[in-house]
Amino acid sequence: MAENREIAKEVIEAIGGKENIASFAHCATRLRIMVHDKEKINQKKVEEIDKVKGAFFNSGQYQIIFGTGTVNRIFDEVEKLGITGSSKEDVKNEAKKEGNVFQRSIRTFGDVFVPIIPVLVATGLFMGLRGLLTQPQILALLGMTAKDISPNFLLFTQVLTDTAFAFLPALVAWSAFRVFGGSPVLGIVLGLMLVNPALPNAYSVADGSAHPLTMLGFIPVVGYQGSVLPAFFVGLIGAKLERALRKRVPEALDLILTPFLTLLIMITLGLFAIGPVFHSFEEWVLHGTTFVLDLPFGIAGIVIGFLHQIIVVTGVHHIFNFLEIQLLEKTGVNAFNAIITCAMAAQGAACLAVGLKTKNAKLKALALPSSLSAFLGITEPAIFGVNLRYMKPFVMGLIGGAVGGFIASIFHLAATGMAITVIPGTLLYMNHQLPLYILANLAAMAVAFVLTWMFGYNDKMLEEVKTAGSSN
Repeated sequence: MAENREIAKEVIEAIGGKENIASFAHCATRLRIMVHDKEKINQKKVEEIDKVKGAFFNSGQYQIIFGTGTVNRIFDEVEKLGITGSSKEDVKNEAKKEGNVFQRSIRTFGDVFVPIIPVLVATGLFMGLRGLLTQPQILALLGMTAKDISPNFLLFTQVLTDTAFAFLPALVAWSAFRVFGGSPVLGIVLGLMLVNPALPNAYSVADGSAHPLTMLGFIPVVGYQGSVLPAFFVGLIGAKLERALRKRVPEALDLILTPFLTLLIMITLGLFAIGPVFHSFEEWVLHGTTFVLDLPFGIAGIVIGFLHQIIVVTGVHHIFNFLEIQLLEKTGVNAFNAIITCAMAAQGAACLAVGLKTKNAKLKALALPSSLSAFLGITEPAIFGVNLRYMKPFVMGLIGGAVGGFIASIFHLAATGMAITVIPGTLLYMNHQLPLYILANLAAMAVAFVLTWMFGYNDKMLEEVKTAGSSN
């Protein structure tokens, strides 16, 4: 389309021309661009381009939000203008050079866990559906009781809900090998070794029905069902070991010796050193997390509900993936989800208030779709495109998130899964919690909307932002 071609030309011009582009790719909603000189980017000009919902630097990349579908078309038009696109991995590798050690570490942590989240989402949905179908009230509507449920049906649901967590180390080790440049199949095998049925089952050891093996007279050895960190570090060290071996082993023996030595060395380290050390660390993290979530008077909900979207802005929120996986694996529920959902819903409501209150057609066209995106669980367009630009709506959203988080915490709301929130997130609360989940989110949205409408935005702020942008 001619319109998209013009937008592509405007994007290239606003970021300093073709010569300023080091590499570019796209994800589901954004163009991700690495530039040679940040100073050549005209931020105000980028934000004024039609269909742009926000633009910002994150993880070393200049990211321009267009939204699902639109970004693909803009990307195609940019390529037609003679700029060769890069793979997302190439752009990520460039971005990894940016930021401090902590930011780079969190980014890498996220790269390992993000690919396995979809299967954990599916597992959470299966758990929610099983909880719904086995509720006494639902069974009563069908003229049944718990005794009428077929044991084979329950076994089938158990296969759906338990498999991903039973073999979680295999998923984590596979992803770690992939990220750190090893052979993913070796990661899968090492992960499966950590949960080999020949080892005492971690769950059985936990409930006292089994006992750890004692190796060398003092090292306790168990299976690592549901563990994350042991598999992560086995994958990290194993991938680097494999790459080092390939450089030193003669080519004629590489096929035999490299996988043999990698598996032998890493499972020895995994069972006798890495596993015991990092499993203990996991327990400390879990106890610390549950301690915070169990704080009285809704304190956890207030703090997490207020701070979560600030952490999202910093780009280090992937650390929460680990915490949520640990909560689900150890307790079967995820109290984090309910709180952060309220934080996201509140940002969407603040953005909606801006969209409904403004008389500026472009801002209205940006804010209303961005608020819908937030209600579907993607807050970046609302945050970077609207709320942060005028700041007060973002703050009002933080307050709304704290109120919703407080309610979620007071009522001990907890999801059956992770990674889906707000409207899609209702699928994780298909039990007695659903009315309270809706209440907490509506409260967060109402507070954020009313505060933004009354104190957080007026069209004078639009002019102030334009003036500030033109003076830079």
